[in-house]
Amino acid sequence: MKIGVMADTHDRVPTFRRAVAMFERLGVGAIFHAGDIVAPFAAELISPGKVSVPVHCVYGNNDGERAGLKKVLPQIVDGPLRIEVGGKTVVMHHFIDWLKPADIVGADVVITGHTHEVVNDVRNGVLFLNPGECCGWVNDRCTVMLLDLETLTAEVVDL
Repeated sequence: MKIGVMADTHDRVPTFRRAVAMFERLGVGAIFHAGDIVAPFAAELISPGKVSVPVHCVYGNNDGERAGLKKVLPQIVDGPLRIEVGGKTVVMHHFIDWLKPADIVGADVVITGHTHEVVNDVRNGVLFLNPGECCGWVNDRCTVMLLDLETLTAEVVDL
């Protein structure tokens, strides 16, 4: 099963829309968003009924309009989020430093965002991912990831 991974969309609707369309076209089994969607109007792109797959998401530090986001994305939570998907345990939080060592125990994959920098590393048998920034505001590079749960590998995709 392939999973779409994104973070730090920061209301940049054109790149957010391209990422979601690509994930749908590629037939991912789920989408994980590691925070900083920012406003409810942008969150509409991944709201229930707008995409054909489950969307898992956590709040980021710039998601100030939490009540509005919760109305659009009832599944959004404060991290860490731990979920079983495709026979693997995925842990997601917005910022790696917000995770405690106990949060990572038993995880196959850890997904974070916040730094706007791509991370694709295996540490102590756990795949750590940061898809970079979907928005492209900081690094002028709009990136997401495709995670293959069977091989536990991820590919960085430039939008």
